[in-house]
Amino acid sequence: MSVLLLATYDTKQEEADYLITALTALGVPVETIDISLHAGGAHWSPKEKIAGMAEATERAISEISHKPQTGRRMVVAIGGGTGGQIAIRVLRSLPVAMPKVLVTTLPFDPRYIIADSAIVLVPTIADLCGLNATTRAALDRAAAITGGLYDATLPTGPASLAPSIGVTALGVTGPGTDALCAALKAQGEEVTVFHANGFGGAAFSRWAQIGAFKSVVDYTPHELTRCYIAGVAADMPDRFTSTGHLPRVVLPGGVNFIGMGAPELMPESYLARPHYSHSPLFTHVQCSEAEIIKCANILGTALKAATGPVRVLIPMGGFSSEDRPGGAIESPDLRAAFANALETHVPLTRLDGHINDAAVAEAAVAALNDITKDDTNA
Repeated sequence: MSVLLLATYDTKQEEADYLITALTALGVPVETIDISLHAGGAHWSPKEKIAGMAEATERAISEISHKPQTGRRMVVAIGGGTGGQIAIRVLRSLPVAMPKVLVTTLPFDPRYIIADSAIVLVPTIADLCGLNATTRAALDRAAAITGGLYDATLPTGPASLAPSIGVTALGVTGPGTDALCAALKAQGEEVTVFHANGFGGAAFSRWAQIGAFKSVVDYTPHELTRCYIAGVAADMPDRFTSTGHLPRVVLPGGVNFIGMGAPELMPESYLARPHYSHSPLFTHVQCSEAEIIKCANILGTALKAATGPVRVLIPMGGFSSEDRPGGAIESPDLRAAFANALETHVPLTRLDGHINDAAVAEAAVAALNDITKDDTNA
């Protein structure tokens, strides 16, 4: 069994050779694929460079697909700014269950592009411009990680062979989702929880597409405000449609606020609204009525188009931890506006409780049991 090493060999030959030597010393056989731009020293325009990166990506993906797959244990890539971005695109094209390692200077924020992928990042700290004490140490760490994964027991199989119940959560809906997961596990179910922080939803969508879920409780569709109002989010155009074929229960956890950064980085227009510091790095800003209605209409359109059974529960006592009596962003009017707008698209059930009440979690479990029972009988 081998490890496939991706690198821009026209600029990173020395570093690649060092890593190959280190892996060979650990008893790990290595195959190679070149993801270089092959610019031949020419100075490309920005447009030419982007096209060249796309061509290098497609060339590598094609070459990998034509190589024998039997016996491939994992893929490792070395990349700086340009090479790192090419490498990530190639790694994301590979099977989810295949171990992947990226050795990079991280001159970009990787969260946006690897949010739906399992890639181990090994930061080099110093730029990959030749070998020195810093880069050698980083490559040694990469070799050790790769060697450990290479010798580890192979995965038991793709996620689709053991589908679980997919759940979305945030700290602001934590007590509710904890109660939900506990109740589902008490029924003997396996639960996979995704952090609806603008990045976890991308993985949630991809996992749905590869058959990792048998049903879904979208307890915290907070990414409505991340994707369509403001805030940080990875690209996830199918966040609310990828689970449409599955039995699904939906609640409005976190749709009442916009997830922003540190207060000192926020525009004055947001600071003028009700808000609070969720942590030193994150601020939650109350939605306007127009914004929450927009979110309701987007969600409603997606739910109406679903082919699987759907139940919608609206806890009218509050949508997040600070949407409660005395909370920093409490607003019964926003809850009513959201429920009224959503109800124009799909039937829903209004509950008296708060999103974090155990009774609401129990209602979600009961609703899921009802629709999965109905789906099975059908």
